[in-house]
Amino acid sequence: MLDRSFRQTRVFSKGPFARFGPAFSIEPEGRGSRVVYALEWEPLGLVGRLSGARLTEKAGAVVARRVEEAVAFLRGQRQTVFDFPAPTLPAGARERALALADAVDAGPYGHKLGRRLVEHLLTGMEVDIARLKPKLLARVLGVGSRQAAELCLASVRAGLLTMKWDLLCTNCRGAKFSTAALSELPRGAHCPSCNIDYDRDFERNIELTCAPSPTIRPTGQGAFCLSGPTMTPHVLAQQLLARGERRVVEIDLPPGSYRLRTLHPSRPLEFDHAGGPLPGLRATPDGVEAMAPGAAGTMAFHNDADFELAALIEDRTWTRESLTAPEVISLQAFRDLFAAATLRPGDEAGISQVTLLFSDLRGSTALYERLGDAQAFNLVREHFSFLAGIVREHDGAVVKTIGDAVMAAFDDPAHAVTAALAMQTRIEAFNHAQPGNVAGDELTIKLGVHAGPSVVVNMNDRLDYFGSTVNMAARLQGQSAGGDIVLSRAVAEDPVVAPLLARHDTRRESVALKGFAEPVPFVRVLPAAATVAAAASA
Repeated sequence: MLDRSFRQTRVFSKGPFARFGPAFSIEPEGRGSRVVYALEWEPLGLVGRLSGARLTEKAGAVVARRVEEAVAFLRGQRQTVFDFPAPTLPAGARERALALADAVDAGPYGHKLGRRLVEHLLTGMEVDIARLKPKLLARVLGVGSRQAAELCLASVRAGLLTMKWDLLCTNCRGAKFSTAALSELPRGAHCPSCNIDYDRDFERNIELTCAPSPTIRPTGQGAFCLSGPTMTPHVLAQQLLARGERRVVEIDLPPGSYRLRTLHPSRPLEFDHAGGPLPGLRATPDGVEAMAPGAAGTMAFHNDADFELAALIEDRTWTRESLTAPEVISLQAFRDLFAAATLRPGDEAGISQVTLLFSDLRGSTALYERLGDAQAFNLVREHFSFLAGIVREHDGAVVKTIGDAVMAAFDDPAHAVTAALAMQTRIEAFNHAQPGNVAGDELTIKLGVHAGPSVVVNMNDRLDYFGSTVNMAARLQGQSAGGDIVLSRAVAEDPVVAPLLARHDTRRESVALKGFAEPVPFVRVLPAAATVAAAASA
């Protein structure tokens, strides 16, 4: 059972109507729900009265048919929610698309999904493919988010898809500026719908989307009505309040991150909701303030401004369905396929968290002396491929190599830690697989992992990270003895990482590091051999 409603009213200064708009609600009824649709209008004259009546009758019939089709889809009686005409494709589009799909599948990032993607592009509804989101595509294809993102990137490279970096309005989430190149993104934009200027934020309003190549399937420009609920899915509730009005609304939100604001340009309020009663919203001319929680399942709205305004509740976890810029640049596929992608010269972008892994080899100087430069270099190069493969398996990307060291970036601390554990677990098999391997030639890896804010910059014609988080990760790697993993406290205490460490022998330590006023605490994950030795001695 559902209890939801939506109403949109357009106010006109001329024409047949003074106001016009639909009202739609889903109300609980018995064990199911009842759908109520009404077209509300106020005529300005005879033409408005006549046309309003005809529009109401026609709209009612259309909505009734659509609701019946949607119910049949939910019951498994239809393959699609609505009937829609087959798209008109350019001559040779299918043949061209299938050839490109085979090229995608021939590479390491196609995952043999190219032809399934083509079928979706050629037969899907335009609204679903004109702004293709990799994370939503993952659901359609029944694969993981990384596989879908890699498929999209590989398809862009092959020419099957085009790439768009969308700079979204911070209010309505509309793509007010789109560009094919990361380097062309401006530092901000203007939203004519919201009548605001807004800044670029890599984590909050830069999203990667794709579209079919025009030679495969041209798609229309623009979007459906901005006031439609599918255009603003992050808006969970919106209330139009008269001056001084007090209103209590039935609403129950799950735990999560939310924002309270008004359509009137003013200061918003962000809050984390742990569950239970919700805080009230008090709107003033300057912004939004939180009031004491009311009864469970309700929320109070107070308009203390001296004018009418609309108050909103927004879901701040929109990134669950969006592939953001930090996620994209931490994918190995992006760095492999679009190595030349950088920010514009002199530009930079701050991100609130990235997890960085640094590796190095213990005793590499002695290794070069024993094996000679050529053989040692080839062995080190093979070890780079070994580490890069593990980084990619865990949704990370190699940022660069420095001598015998590797710097890798991850969007999730848990992915970085599982990658580090896999490196230390599998290095023995790597050593044994090397031709002509003899005792003493085994590679021993030193690892350090830290997470925190960073700045994305152009460095040597590639995207790199800069700041204290980078320095800390590198210096923690310097504390590794080899075979172990040194984790910063921020990483080790991450709620997803902590259970991973419970299965390993760890030791808490601290060290004075150059550039840091206080000793830096960290957690050392001991090598498996040390754990076995400790158990035997006990």
